[in-house]
Amino acid sequence: MVFLSESKEKNIEEPVLSAIKDRRSIRKYTTGFISEDKINKILEAGTWAPSAGNYQPWEFVLITDREVKDALIEASYNQEWMREAAFFIVVCVNNHVARAIYGDRGEKLYSLQSIGAAIQNMLLAAHAMGLGACWVGAFSEVKVSSILQLPDYVRPTAIITIGIPANKPEPPHRVPFHEVLHRNKF
Repeated sequence: MVFLSESKEKNIEEPVLSAIKDRRSIRKYTTGFISEDKINKILEAGTWAPSAGNYQPWEFVLITDREVKDALIEASYNQEWMREAAFFIVVCVNNHVARAIYGDRGEKLYSLQSIGAAIQNMLLAAHAMGLGACWVGAFSEVKVSSILQLPDYVRPTAIITIGIPANKPEPPHRVPFHEVLHRNKF
Protein backbone atom coordinates (compact mmCIF):
# COMPACT_ATOMS: atom_id res chain seq x y z
CA MET A 1 0.00 0.00 0.00
CA VAL A 2 1.30 3.46 -0.90
CA PHE A 3 0.25 6.38 1.28
CA LEU A 4 -0.07 9.90 -0.12
CA SER A 5 2.96 11.08 1.83
CA GLU A 6 5.06 8.32 0.23
CA SER A 7 3.86 9.06 -3.29
CA LYS A 8 6.09 10.66 -5.90
CA GLU A 9 3.02 12.58 -7.07
CA LYS A 10 2.34 16.21 -6.19
CA ASN A 11 2.20 16.63 -2.42
CA ILE A 12 -1.57 17.21 -2.22
CA GLU A 13 -1.89 17.04 1.56
CA GLU A 14 0.47 19.96 2.18
CA PRO A 15 -2.10 22.77 1.62
CA VAL A 16 -4.47 21.20 4.15
CA LEU A 17 -1.77 20.70 6.78
CA SER A 18 -0.47 24.22 6.17
CA ALA A 19 -3.95 25.68 6.65
CA ILE A 20 -4.38 23.77 9.91
CA LYS A 21 -1.03 25.01 11.23
CA ASP A 22 -1.40 28.57 9.90
CA ARG A 23 -4.93 29.29 11.19
CA ARG A 24 -5.15 31.45 14.30
CA SER A 25 -7.91 32.59 16.64
CA ILE A 26 -8.45 36.19 15.55
CA ARG A 27 -9.75 38.68 18.10
CA LYS A 28 -8.92 41.93 16.28
CA TYR A 29 -10.80 42.87 13.15
CA THR A 30 -10.83 45.74 10.69
CA THR A 31 -13.80 46.99 8.70
CA GLY A 32 -14.52 45.88 5.17
CA PHE A 33 -17.06 44.13 3.00
CA ILE A 34 -17.57 40.37 3.21
CA SER A 35 -19.76 39.00 0.45
CA GLU A 36 -22.83 36.87 1.03
CA ASP A 37 -21.13 34.27 -1.17
CA LYS A 38 -18.22 33.95 1.27
CA ILE A 39 -20.59 33.73 4.23
CA ASN A 40 -22.56 30.99 2.49
CA LYS A 41 -19.39 29.05 1.65
CA ILE A 42 -18.35 29.14 5.31
CA LEU A 43 -21.77 27.89 6.39
CA GLU A 44 -21.74 25.19 3.71
CA ALA A 45 -18.32 24.03 4.92
CA GLY A 46 -19.92 23.39 8.30
CA THR A 47 -22.51 21.12 6.74
CA TRP A 48 -19.79 18.96 5.16
CA ALA A 49 -18.37 17.94 8.53
CA PRO A 50 -18.49 14.29 9.50
CA SER A 51 -21.13 13.31 12.03
CA ALA A 52 -22.02 10.12 13.85
CA GLY A 53 -24.26 8.05 11.59
CA ASN A 54 -24.36 11.06 9.22
CA TYR A 55 -27.21 12.43 11.34
CA GLN A 56 -25.95 16.06 11.11
CA PRO A 57 -27.26 17.47 14.41
CA TRP A 58 -26.26 21.07 13.74
CA GLU A 59 -28.25 24.26 13.38
CA PHE A 60 -26.52 27.54 12.47
CA VAL A 61 -27.83 31.01 13.34
CA LEU A 62 -26.19 33.78 11.30
CA ILE A 63 -25.95 37.05 13.21
CA THR A 64 -25.46 40.31 11.30
CA ASP A 65 -27.79 42.64 13.22
CA ARG A 66 -25.90 45.07 15.50
CA GLU A 67 -28.46 44.87 18.33
CA VAL A 68 -28.42 41.07 18.35
CA LYS A 69 -24.60 41.10 18.25
CA ASP A 70 -24.54 43.51 21.20
CA ALA A 71 -26.89 41.28 23.20
CA LEU A 72 -24.74 38.23 22.42
CA ILE A 73 -21.60 40.10 23.49
CA GLU A 74 -23.26 40.86 26.82
CA ALA A 75 -24.30 37.19 27.11
CA SER A 76 -20.66 36.30 26.38
CA TYR A 77 -19.53 37.98 29.58
CA ASN A 78 -18.87 41.28 27.81
CA GLN A 79 -16.00 40.13 25.64
CA GLU A 80 -15.65 43.52 23.96
CA TRP A 81 -13.21 42.31 21.30
CA MET A 82 -16.18 40.52 19.66
CA ARG A 83 -17.74 43.87 18.75
CA GLU A 84 -15.54 44.45 15.68
CA ALA A 85 -16.35 41.13 14.00
CA ALA A 86 -18.39 41.48 10.82
CA PHE A 87 -20.77 38.68 11.77
CA PHE A 88 -21.28 35.77 14.15
CA ILE A 89 -22.37 32.22 13.57
CA VAL A 90 -24.04 30.66 16.59
CA VAL A 91 -23.55 26.91 16.29
CA CYS A 92 -26.27 24.86 17.95
CA VAL A 93 -27.14 21.22 18.54
CA ASN A 94 -30.61 20.05 17.60
CA ASN A 95 -31.22 17.56 20.42
CA HIS A 96 -34.21 15.98 18.63
CA VAL A 97 -31.83 14.92 15.87
CA ALA A 98 -29.03 14.08 18.32
CA ARG A 99 -31.24 11.71 20.34
CA ALA A 100 -33.11 10.16 17.40
CA ILE A 101 -30.52 7.53 16.54
CA TYR A 102 -28.23 7.24 19.54
CA GLY A 103 -30.35 8.39 22.49
CA ASP A 104 -28.52 9.81 25.48
CA ARG A 105 -25.07 9.12 24.04
CA GLY A 106 -26.03 10.92 20.83
CA GLU A 107 -27.12 14.00 22.76
CA LYS A 108 -24.29 14.11 25.30
CA LEU A 109 -21.32 12.92 23.23
CA TYR A 110 -21.75 12.29 19.51
CA SER A 111 -23.51 15.59 18.87
CA LEU A 112 -20.69 17.57 20.48
CA GLN A 113 -18.09 15.66 18.48
CA SER A 114 -20.02 16.41 15.30
CA ILE A 115 -20.45 20.08 16.20
CA GLY A 116 -16.71 20.39 16.87
CA ALA A 117 -15.96 19.04 13.40
CA ALA A 118 -18.45 21.50 11.84
CA ILE A 119 -16.86 24.40 13.71
CA GLN A 120 -13.37 23.40 12.60
CA ASN A 121 -14.57 23.20 8.98
CA MET A 122 -15.98 26.72 9.21
CA LEU A 123 -12.83 28.08 10.87
CA LEU A 124 -10.66 26.58 8.13
CA ALA A 125 -12.99 27.81 5.37
CA ALA A 126 -12.87 31.36 6.76
CA HIS A 127 -9.07 31.14 6.96
CA ALA A 128 -8.85 29.86 3.37
CA MET A 129 -10.77 32.98 2.26
CA GLY A 130 -8.39 35.31 4.08
CA LEU A 131 -10.86 35.97 6.90
CA GLY A 132 -10.24 35.73 10.61
CA ALA A 133 -12.39 33.78 13.02
CA CYS A 134 -12.53 32.82 16.67
CA TRP A 135 -14.37 30.01 18.44
CA VAL A 136 -16.09 31.45 21.52
CA GLY A 137 -17.30 29.02 24.17
CA ALA A 138 -17.65 31.36 27.15
CA PHE A 139 -21.26 32.51 27.21
CA SER A 140 -24.51 32.00 29.11
CA GLU A 141 -26.46 29.30 27.28
CA VAL A 142 -29.67 30.51 28.92
CA LYS A 143 -29.17 34.10 27.74
CA VAL A 144 -28.09 33.13 24.22
CA SER A 145 -31.09 30.79 23.91
CA SER A 146 -33.41 33.59 25.00
CA ILE A 147 -31.86 36.22 22.70
CA LEU A 148 -32.10 33.93 19.68
CA GLN A 149 -35.52 32.53 20.68
CA LEU A 150 -34.21 28.99 20.32
CA PRO A 151 -36.70 26.17 20.83
CA ASP A 152 -36.05 24.15 23.98
CA TYR A 153 -34.60 21.22 21.99
CA VAL A 154 -31.88 23.42 20.42
CA ARG A 155 -28.77 24.09 22.50
CA PRO A 156 -26.20 26.79 21.64
CA THR A 157 -22.70 25.30 21.82
CA ALA A 158 -20.43 27.95 20.30
CA ILE A 159 -20.30 31.40 18.80
CA ILE A 160 -17.91 31.91 15.91
CA THR A 161 -16.86 35.50 15.30
CA ILE A 162 -15.74 36.22 11.73
CA GLY A 163 -14.30 39.30 10.08
CA ILE A 164 -11.35 40.79 8.25
CA PRO A 165 -8.30 40.21 10.45
CA ALA A 166 -6.47 43.31 11.71
CA ASN A 167 -3.44 41.24 12.67
CA LYS A 168 -2.06 37.74 12.69
CA PRO A 169 -1.04 36.52 16.13
CA GLU A 170 2.13 34.53 16.58
CA PRO A 171 1.73 30.76 16.66
CA PRO A 172 0.88 29.52 20.14
CA HIS A 173 3.02 26.89 21.83
CA ARG A 174 1.99 23.38 20.90
CA VAL A 175 2.96 20.23 22.74
CA PRO A 176 4.79 18.05 20.20
CA PHE A 177 2.57 15.20 19.06
CA HIS A 178 5.07 12.56 20.15
CA GLU A 179 4.65 13.77 23.76
CA VAL A 180 0.94 12.95 23.73
CA LEU A 181 1.06 9.88 21.49
CA HIS A 182 0.58 6.42 22.99
CA ARG A 183 0.83 3.32 20.83
CA ASN A 184 -1.47 0.37 21.44
CA LYS A 185 -1.92 1.24 25.13
CA PHE A 186 -1.39 4.18 27.46
